[in-house]
Amino acid sequence: CSIHESIEKKFRGNAEEAEVELYINICKLYMDAHEKLFIATKGVNSIKNHWFNSALARTIREDKRKKMEARKLERQENGTSGIEFAYVDYNGNLVDTPPDPSQKVEIEIEDIAISIPKTLESEREAFNPVRIGVVNFFDTSKGFGFIIDSENQEKYFTHVSGLIDEITEGNKVSFELEKGQRGMNAVKVKLEK
Repeated sequence: CSIHESIEKKFRGNAEEAEVELYINICKLYMDAHEKLFIATKGVNSIKNHWFNSALARTIREDKRKKMEARKLERQENGTSGIEFAYVDYNGNLVDTPPDPSQKVEIEIEDIAISIPKTLESEREAFNPVRIGVVNFFDTSKGFGFIIDSENQEKYFTHVSGLIDEITEGNKVSFELEKGQRGMNAVKVKLEK
């Protein structure tokens, strides 16, 4: 081996240094060979991958073309399915016949109103904010309780600060609703007679 001969000439008589140099050179040769082998296999793998991907792409294109041809033949044999051209009739439905031009209606752009229709006075419901209910629970020591609305059976929280008259459980009361931190609260609570 030429490496072995060059090491012998360089280190005559000093065997230890010669062995170290020989070991280093063998390691370098091994690493070079390994690197070249890695590059070569990587190249082969990339060629294999390219070939595989090309073949796969070719197969996919072929399958797609065959499916398109099969659909085309099916359409030719069975005729078309569905409406080829769709028109909208006067009621907003899709139809296969064109609309009659004699029934066309002209609309002025000023006549189109994009807004919420105004409520007439006759259509307006009289809203009474005062509700009637029964006191379900009231703790005088803590100053809060609950009132059940007679109309919809909803339970509303009430606090002593929202009371006009003193109340106890079972009293029939009138009250108004106000949005509180945890929902609607009964306020302006008065005893009903």
